[in-house]
Amino acid sequence: MSEINLPDVQTVVKTGAVYVRDLAERTLATAVVAAGGVAIAAGPADMFHASFWETMGAAGIAAAGTLLKGMLARAFGTKNSASLAKGV
Repeated sequence: MSEINLPDVQTVVKTGAVYVRDLAERTLATAVVAAGGVAIAAGPADMFHASFWETMGAAGIAAAGTLLKGMLARAFGTKNSASLAKGV
């Protein structure tokens, strides 16, 4: 019979912790960039009354900001990760 090779428990826990930290960072960064995108696209006074195209513009700004953040993370962080968190 073949033997099942399972990963070490420490590896699984470490991988899970890294994933949670990476996911939290990306989620918070996207929320901040999206809020900035709405403020820029619709204007701070009208951000709760944005039109369809202003909302689409905000989504584009958020996507561009997240892309820029990922590129900066590669330049200043770990080369194989889009996260600024150490060890991710």
